[in-house]
Amino acid sequence: MIRTFKTVMISSLLLMSTNSMSCDADGSTGFLPENDMYIGVSEKANNGMTEEIFNSVIDRVENYYSSVVAAKGANLVTLRKWEDGTVNAYANQVGKTWQVHMFGGLARHQSVSPDGFALVMCHELGHHLAGAPKTTRMWVPTWASNEGQSDYWASMKCFRSVYGSDNNEAIVSNMTIDAEVTKRCEANWNTESEVALCKRVSQASKGLATLLNGDRPVSFTTPDKSVVSKTNHKHPAGQCRLDTYFNGALCTKDITDETSNSDAKAGVCNRSEDYKDGVRPLCWFKPSNF
Repeated sequence: MIRTFKTVMISSLLLMSTNSMSCDADGSTGFLPENDMYIGVSEKANNGMTEEIFNSVIDRVENYYSSVVAAKGANLVTLRKWEDGTVNAYANQVGKTWQVHMFGGLARHQSVSPDGFALVMCHELGHHLAGAPKTTRMWVPTWASNEGQSDYWASMKCFRSVYGSDNNEAIVSNMTIDAEVTKRCEANWNTESEVALCKRVSQASKGLATLLNGDRPVSFTTPDKSVVSKTNHKHPAGQCRLDTYFNGALCTKDITDETSNSDAKAGVCNRSEDYKDGVRPLCWFKPSNF
């Protein structure tokens, strides 16, 4: 049987997508856009990061999600590159092996707290698990959830799942919490423990968003007002990414309500369901309807 050019192209693209790395459809960048930052292992970490903390954060997230990935017929492998000063992270799939690459340079960056580092790992897992919308290659969806969706899932599902059993009230009592975070978390969540977890993940995202914004300030009170005409699958701007993490923290959908690889509305807070807070920001996401 003669196969059409279109069929051959689609088959080839799907095969390529199985083995590519992500954070983008081309496999050329990671959690951050391509950059020349490098923080070597000999440089003192201004954020208090140590190799022990680096590994303990990875252990905690990996221990929770290894069984989740196994239930999907795959094997989760985290490559721990503590000595590598690269300020980035990325994910890739090689057959049934789902990989996450975590670098010491990112962990040592002054804007990245241990909670922020955990949120990055959650983001990378999100490329495997966060569902639609997916990155595309020549209009064909790849295996990877896009940047915004991975950010959203990281705070909405992953961080809450991994750290929800902590004494978050005690933890945030020793943190400086932005007033806007306190106001919005208290407005959306009911119990003290839920409010505390919302505060914790929101504050973790602020340092990351500052880094993602080129070390320029971001704020919970100045959301990105831009509106995309179609969903942006690449890296949104730093403020837009803070808005995404913050809305993920505010989304009150149950963490067991799973997202879907084909339905972008599944398991998340949607405007069409009359959610006012916790929805994906319009600075990167174009809803199918409101």
